[in-house]
Amino acid sequence: MKKRILIMCCFLSTLIWANNGRTTISLNGEWDFDQTEQAFPPRKFTRKIPVPGLVHLAKPKIAQYEKFFKKPDVVELTEQSNFLERDYKPMYNWYKRKIFIDEKLKGEQLFLTIKKSQYVTRVFVNGHQMGASIECYTPIDVNITSAIKYGAENEILIQVGDRAWLPSEAAGSTDKEKVHYLPGIWDDVFITVTGKIRVDKALFLPSLAKKQVTVKTLIRSLYPPQMLYGDNMKDICKFEFRIKEKTTGRIVSEKTIKGEPKRDNRTYFETTIPIDNPKAWTPDSPFLYEGEVSVYNQDKLVDRYSVNFGMRDFSRRGKFFTLNGEKFYLRGSNITLQRFFEDPDCQALAWDREWVKKLMIDLPKSINWNAMRICVGVVPDFWYDLCDEYGIVLQNEWFYWQNYGWDEQIRKEYTNWVWSDGNHPSIVIWDAINENWDNYIGNTLIPELKKLDPTRIWDAGYMTSTQMGTNDEMDEPHPYRAITLMHSSKLNDYFKKHPYNLGALHDNWTGFSYILDAGVPQLVNEYGWIWLWRDGRPSKLTLNNFNYYLGENATPEQCRELQAYWLELETEWLRSERSISGILAFCHLTNNYGFTGDWFINDIKDLEPSPAFHWFKHCFAPTAVFIDLTDYRYTKHLQPLTPGSDLAFNLVGVNDLNKVSSGKVILKLLDEKGNAISMQEEPIVIESFGKRLQPCLLKLPSKAGCYLLIAEYYEQEGAKPILSRRYLKVGDSVTSFKDYFEYTLN
Repeated sequence: MKKRILIMCCFLSTLIWANNGRTTISLNGEWDFDQTEQAFPPRKFTRKIPVPGLVHLAKPKIAQYEKFFKKPDVVELTEQSNFLERDYKPMYNWYKRKIFIDEKLKGEQLFLTIKKSQYVTRVFVNGHQMGASIECYTPIDVNITSAIKYGAENEILIQVGDRAWLPSEAAGSTDKEKVHYLPGIWDDVFITVTGKIRVDKALFLPSLAKKQVTVKTLIRSLYPPQMLYGDNMKDICKFEFRIKEKTTGRIVSEKTIKGEPKRDNRTYFETTIPIDNPKAWTPDSPFLYEGEVSVYNQDKLVDRYSVNFGMRDFSRRGKFFTLNGEKFYLRGSNITLQRFFEDPDCQALAWDREWVKKLMIDLPKSINWNAMRICVGVVPDFWYDLCDEYGIVLQNEWFYWQNYGWDEQIRKEYTNWVWSDGNHPSIVIWDAINENWDNYIGNTLIPELKKLDPTRIWDAGYMTSTQMGTNDEMDEPHPYRAITLMHSSKLNDYFKKHPYNLGALHDNWTGFSYILDAGVPQLVNEYGWIWLWRDGRPSKLTLNNFNYYLGENATPEQCRELQAYWLELETEWLRSERSISGILAFCHLTNNYGFTGDWFINDIKDLEPSPAFHWFKHCFAPTAVFIDLTDYRYTKHLQPLTPGSDLAFNLVGVNDLNKVSSGKVILKLLDEKGNAISMQEEPIVIESFGKRLQPCLLKLPSKAGCYLLIAEYYEQEGAKPILSRRYLKVGDSVTSFKDYFEYTLN
């Protein structure tokens, strides 16, 4: 009786859903867990662990992983350690779960899927090894049918190894932000039940302009290669394709074809389905469709596979991207989730849907971001689902930096990546490499994968047309103006010779020339080099920067104010150059206490924004007006302005939208107490997708001191203004950045 109750509990705790042809059994949730030094299962399991998650979430806690998350007492500028020089003992990680399989499923095919796990994964069912994989960022599909006991409990055992054991052929890289490379099953796990002919993979590739969807499928036949003498080793099947509106379920298009899947093999099929009056997917209106593939063998439904997709066209035209035929500027930031896994406070936040939605959707949309780069490694699948549903455009980057891997394995993993993630309308750019060059990827693999998915742009890191020729579809320059400070021991001498005119929008930095001259879109997806940890301390790479500008005893508040101002000025500078097709600041989420940082303060679970984040709302506004003046608060080489003189400068209006923006700019000059001592109004009109230079003349006060110039752009009456600011030094009375009034946003 007790056994029956146990079996029933296991059955009820497992989420099961059917799709009239395919049954899916979710295995997410709590698993038994333990570790061993040798590649043999533990005699008993002493811990529990959530799936998805990483091994540091096991309870009771594993002592050796706790030291991974120590918070440093001081900031030390140290280089990356070799990941093979471990401060912990590599272990085999064992996940165990029992599941009841109904007798009714006998004769069907059962596949266990692990969407993402790391590193070197092996699947055992009832003591039999059923499959293994070295892939960390794409799904693992294992046929477990032969080991299943029907009408009984089945033991599923998954072994996950350590990063040190990942073989050299695997496609991957090192990363200075990552040291410990925590293992674990970090995406969904489930069982699918189908007939012997099933949809292995499917891509619904849209063409909004042509009002059609190209469907590419890999059909897998599990019949033996030859059943009878003279058998042609194929089966005649019927494939029904159906497209429905996601929210209403209304069928908008259908098509049926016949095909002959090869037995004991995968067979490729492709067809095109027209759609009348398709509704476009955009960040402002993220309309979704559901694509469905049904497989009939001898008129019996044996599988039904469905995915969500969106009707959108993303391409390039000259130096610009287009979305649905219209020029489209990307504005946003970066997510480095794989680095966040090293964070002392990461816990299980990456699998908390509400937390992820706030991070990826609510906060970005509140500050005029429409795009995000998934940087140095992909994310759990539901992150992409959220971006599909709420409308965030993604540059999706593989974990490939400081590269390694064999060409044939790289091809396999990248191809699986396109098949597994290629239905997400939010993903518009495949990013193959970070800050690197790879001739095989750039000139062999990308053209091959472009044939599989012609609906997206491919980025090959720092490879340009010089290395790629016609294969070059975009570039990702990283104009880190302050990188020279990283190890400099003669900062003052350097800046006397090479002054950085913070805030001067007309400043054509020498490192900027390629961006201006390039013939393909330039997506600036990293800039700044002014990172802070969440407690307000400078990061390892930027300690010298803050010390130079603020001194060695600056408070967290002073550091955050400088960071906010610096990022505001650099964003305005980049946005003022209208040949740049997108700007993604670095970084929205990363490892705290690492080499870089993000723009949150205190406990990351609260996602409390720093001052920089609040200012992003203004400098990233789709239409904005900026002040073209060099900053005087932090820039040390400038001569002061003459009291009582006339200051001539330009206002720079930018417009990312396909409509004229017109309004007024109110210029306010504030004294050191924040009082407005002068005010003037300037009308301005900014053409669609354009830039406007508006000459201005400001009468400076006769009294020497520190002042703040504010430009408030009102596009319409009653609207909240978009702000730009510049600190001015009038006369010789100002001695330090501390003399200036700090303008705080309401």
